[in-house]
Amino acid sequence: MRLDKYISNASDYSRSEVKKLVKQALVEVDGIVATNPGAIIAPSAKVYLNGDHVTMPGPRYFMLNKPAGVVSATKNSEHPTAIDLINTPRTELLQIAGRLDIDATGLLLITDDGQWNHSITSPRSDCRKTYQVTVAEPLNSHLVEKFLEGIWLEGEKRRCLPAVLEIEDDHHAQLTISEGKYHQVKRMFSAQGNLVTELHRIQIGNICLDPALAPGDYRALTPLEITLNGAGGKEQNA
Repeated sequence: MRLDKYISNASDYSRSEVKKLVKQALVEVDGIVATNPGAIIAPSAKVYLNGDHVTMPGPRYFMLNKPAGVVSATKNSEHPTAIDLINTPRTELLQIAGRLDIDATGLLLITDDGQWNHSITSPRSDCRKTYQVTVAEPLNSHLVEKFLEGIWLEGEKRRCLPAVLEIEDDHHAQLTISEGKYHQVKRMFSAQGNLVTELHRIQIGNICLDPALAPGDYRALTPLEITLNGAGGKEQNA
């Protein structure tokens, strides 16, 4: 790979900026000051920029506690995006594995590993998502059975798959679904004459939102969490 491309891929520097750094004698390859930004370097080469070792990043996996007002998108001209909250080089390579509405909060998974993303969002996989739900009208205990039977949504040809509703009090519940129809959680409650006023996702598959993360904060997934994604499930805005 060309030296300038290598450093650009491993950092936030553009290739034109890398050329300037080379001219300033700030780049070394295998202990020798580089003079040609277009030089081809070996895969085993050790590259240093201003004394710091430059390495190609491997796949990245993050969990983000999405705050309200942030869109689940890579770019948006009107609102801040989830990707804007991630401070890492090459954010343009990051993807969101399962979206949330702008007013919904909680767990978002973000990666540049397309295969891992697909394992979560593939419609052929069963990926359970758990939400904390706040509603406007009092919850009735008969809804538990209704959700287990599968809710009919307007415009759909089939019932929703069985969902597990745990009522906490008159206006709060925890809901686990295993599919991801458009605005599904809100539409499920609306079909029962209720309005979702707050929606907060706490789990995707076997990955739980870290309670230590404040809204807007993120952290890298642990190796165990990366392997715990379990199975995917088609996910659109909840």
